[in-house]
Parts: sequence; C-alpha cells; structure tokens
Amino acid sequence: MREEFIDPLATRPVDPRPIDDGDQVDDVGLRPKRLSEFVGQRELKEHLTIVLEAAKKRGQPADHILLAGPPGLGKTSMAGIVAAEMGVHLHITSGPALERAGDLAAILTKLEEGDVLFIDEIHRLSRAVEEILYPAMEDFQLDIVVGKGPAASSIRLTLPPFTLIGATTRTGMITGPLRDRFGLVARLDYYNDDELEAIVLRAAGILHVDIEVEGAWEIARRSRGTPRIANRLLRRVRDYAEVRGDGTISEATAKKGLKLFGVDELGLDKVDRAILNAICVQFNGGPVGLSTVAISVGEQPETVEDMYEPFLIQQGMIARTPRGRVAMPAAWAHLGLALPADRGGLPSLFD
Repeated sequence: MREEFIDPLATRPVDPRPIDDGDQVDDVGLRPKRLSEFVGQRELKEHLTIVLEAAKKRGQPADHILLAGPPGLGKTSMAGIVAAEMGVHLHITSGPALERAGDLAAILTKLEEGDVLFIDEIHRLSRAVEEILYPAMEDFQLDIVVGKGPAASSIRLTLPPFTLIGATTRTGMITGPLRDRFGLVARLDYYNDDELEAIVLRAAGILHVDIEVEGAWEIARRSRGTPRIANRLLRRVRDYAEVRGDGTISEATAKKGLKLFGVDELGLDKVDRAILNAICVQFNGGPVGLSTVAISVGEQPETVEDMYEPFLIQQGMIARTPRGRVAMPAAWAHLGLALPADRGGLPSLFD
C-alpha cells in the first residue's frame, strides 16, 4: 500500500512526552498528558490506573480499551494519556480512513512493541477491515493474501504486542465479536459544572488568559457538560475580553461575550433556539417529524439528531415520541412563550 493513500495521522507516531513550548498552544496543547492532569471521569481514571500499573509490572502492553461516549468528552485525550503513562508512541487513525484491509495492514506492520493504536469512530470500520483486526487483537497475527485466483496464497505475519484503543459515539453499532475483544470497555459521562470550571481554569493558565473564578464558572455552566465546548467558549470570551474589555475575563465580561456569540444561560446556541422555535411556534408544539424540523432550521436530519437533540432532551425541552418531536413546557418557558392549555405533557398515540 502506497503511503500517500494512507491517512497521514495514521502513520505518524505521536510523541507522548509533554509539550513544553507555551507559545505554540492549540487543541493538542490543551489536552492533559497524564492521568493526574485529567479532570473528571473518576471511575474511569481509577480503572485505568489499575490496568496500566498492572501492565507495567508485568512488562506487557495494556489490554485493548474501548472508550464510548458523546463527542468532546476526552476519548482522544485519554488515548494519549495511556501512551504517555506506558512510555510508548501513539498512532492515530479513524474508522472511515481505513477503507481497505491493506490500509490497516500498512499501519499494523509499522507498530513497535507496546505502541498504542487509536482508532476513532471505530464503529465505522468496514467489514473487511474488521475481519483483519480480529487476529491482530487476539493473537497479534496478521493474515495477508498474496496474488489472485488459483495462485493466491495466504501469509501470516507476526505483529509486535500492541494496545488498541477504540473510540465510538455509538456503542450499539459496534459488532459483538469486536466489542468482546476489548479487555476494558468504558463509557465517558458528561462533566458537572465544578469539573468544567477546573478545566476552564487549567486551559486559561495554558493559554495565558487572565480570568477570574466567577468568569470561569460562567463559562463552565454554559458548556453543556463538555470540555471541548468549554475550551471553545473560553477562546471566544478571551477574544471578546481583548477587543471589547481590558483583557481580563470577569463574570460580567463572560456574560457579555457569551451573549454576543449567541450562547444563552443554559448553553443553547442559535440552532438550538431555532429548533425550539420551529417546534413551539411553527408547528404548535408538535408532534413534528425530524426531517421537517431539520428543513425548518436549515440543517441535515443527522446533524439535528446527533448534535442538538440529545442536549435538548436532557434539559427536558423536547421529547421523541412515536409520532415525532414534541415541545415540553420547559421549551415554552425558555423561549418566553405562554404554554397553550392543551400542552401540559406528552400526547398519547390516540390524541
């Protein structure tokens, strides 16, 4: 397989050592490098501590790990931490990038003993690639077919022991045989406001941002339980503070900056409010189909279903019913609209 057809990130090992250059800070620079730096996910950290310490004592690679959960909670960061704690290189790729069995074979043959291979969106692996992965995970063997037709022959290569870390946002789409080959299956949960405040304060220190505790709390509580959103909002408020303020993120500055960028008190953005407005106003509270809602707000149905609806459902603002999406009383209240008399709860199938 020619290297130019392989995802560059898949073939380039990532140095697990911490980044010391504070002037070159980006998303990678904000990622924690050690378990002690990782905020939140207490249960997962405890499990990983035991697994990694046991592996180091035995002088063996750690068991394969499957990380599940919504996007932005730290699955990629956790893979980097595992590599750093074990003192090995991290190789990164994704399920959609591995289109053919040869793509995966090219990556596996470049691994060194103990290396960590991180496959993001592992549920999107093709069936052919997944079949190649089974013996590689269990026996560290790689079966390659050479030639075609009657002259074809199978060659089995021995791989150095490695650790596979898979990340998925849809656990149900992973096949049973693949899931059963992981030694540790863990789910990352949403973060509480206190944990997000600590993450914002840590990121502000890395970015050299002057921030007050009250300003960090204001950003944290609007971050929808997701560190990635918290770091994004911090950057935007930082920009606002530098242009419209004195450079310091206070509570008042955070509120003004977040309001300017369309993030309200609950962390809802422009699209979230457009979805609520479409269901409540245009369709009188529903029920209304997903495709209709998506067309109303100018988004793809998959985007609405995967990115926006989960948080709105968690906040009790909308509900999915057999007949479609329905606005709950909290949605009307958030939009400042009067709740119609016939909208006190979920409709039944016979309404």
